[in-house]
Amino acid sequence: MTLRYHSPLAQVLLISAVCFLCPGMFNALNGLGGAGQLDPHTANNANSALYATFCIFSIAGGGIVNVCGVRFTTALACLTYAVYTGSYVHYNNTGDGVPTIVAGAVLGVGAGILWTAQGVIMVSYPSEKEKGRFISIFWIIFNLGGLFGGILPFAINYYSAGSLTNSVYVLFVILECAGAATALFLVPPVCVVRDDGSHATIVQSPRSARRESLEVLRLFGNKWMLLLLPMSFTSNFFYGYQFSQYNGAIFTLRTRGFNNLLYWTSQIFGSYALSLLLDFSRWSRRKRGIYAMVIMSVSFNVVWACTLVLQLRYTKGTENTDYPGGLIDFLESSRAAGPISLYFFMGLVDAWYQNIAYWIIGTLTNDAHITARYIGFYKGVQSLGASVSWQIGAREIPYMNQLVGNWAILVVSLPTMAYTIMQVEDRALDDRLLCSFVRDNESMVAGAYGWDLSPRQFTKPRSPKYLARHVDSIV
Repeated sequence: MTLRYHSPLAQVLLISAVCFLCPGMFNALNGLGGAGQLDPHTANNANSALYATFCIFSIAGGGIVNVCGVRFTTALACLTYAVYTGSYVHYNNTGDGVPTIVAGAVLGVGAGILWTAQGVIMVSYPSEKEKGRFISIFWIIFNLGGLFGGILPFAINYYSAGSLTNSVYVLFVILECAGAATALFLVPPVCVVRDDGSHATIVQSPRSARRESLEVLRLFGNKWMLLLLPMSFTSNFFYGYQFSQYNGAIFTLRTRGFNNLLYWTSQIFGSYALSLLLDFSRWSRRKRGIYAMVIMSVSFNVVWACTLVLQLRYTKGTENTDYPGGLIDFLESSRAAGPISLYFFMGLVDAWYQNIAYWIIGTLTNDAHITARYIGFYKGVQSLGASVSWQIGAREIPYMNQLVGNWAILVVSLPTMAYTIMQVEDRALDDRLLCSFVRDNESMVAGAYGWDLSPRQFTKPRSPKYLARHVDSIV
């Protein structure tokens, strides 16, 4: 891996920093349960509105990113996180939850576009042998945002038992605006050059909205996208239960912040450990995927089984909880050790599930434009699942019913994930076709794309500045 400005590594580090500052701060708030509020009702409704629009704009996000580019779309999307977080200052002062719910819907628009762009950069920019490592790099930096975001409310509200203060929300807004500024340093996919000289995409012609719309519609008949529907729906579904009906229900506010630190820390270690397996070059990609899938499946089911044991002890949460002994504080070591440790492992298996999901999508294609549509579809269905999950929480469905539903949906998602991994080859089909096309049409490709073709097929491109002047679709 080489750290050049137009290298995959540099661009993944940039989008990781963006997600550290924006979705990372959002995760820190959500992880507290009710976005740091004692009454989670408004936050649950805001999350439902968020994921409803997130679903729509994720599916459309692939086309939007392909037409408009990654730089300004990502920067504008980041500002919606600041709008959402800032709405809680108004809620703290007035008790009016309507602006927060509206802000949640606005955030869904931005989040759909941001996560599509993020997926393109993380999954399609690296070479085949580096995908697991790049996913891990992103996941570690991204979750450092949740870790850092958890430290702030934990420290500021250490002696407080109420909702988060305005100062915490304002600080988060400032950090999210910094994320928007960071996004302006991203470069278009066509300017990204891997260490072997290949590009993230060979498509230079302007991307029309009509063509992209047709390509997005075709995803609903795509074999792989249909197979991965259960995985996509499940991948964020459990957050509603874990954050609100578990962490937000039986722990004090400062302990929720402490749990957040452990949750995101476990994701960091989990991502790194899994990347060692997913990029283990002595095994084929299929074998690596199978072993990763087995480890994740067994671990996730064990975590849900332990959660069931604990859930049998309470039926309601927050200050009215019927959990034996009342709300748990992390200083009560004898009561806190088990439930807090379980929350740590929830974060660990979540990281494994999310990383494997991205890795599977990364095995399907290496082209940035196709990846944009695949990731957009994945995030759209994922958001639909999350919207349903948060609305279930808002409607106060019994906690036990929510747990059983979460567990059942996880189990349903595993067979199609396993089947897709069994079809994995050591090189994406479109990547093999691309190399064959370049080899058989050297003069045409060299003239069209400015490549200096060598025995390594396509090694030294013209400068990114040259490409930027000649690609109409770059923004």
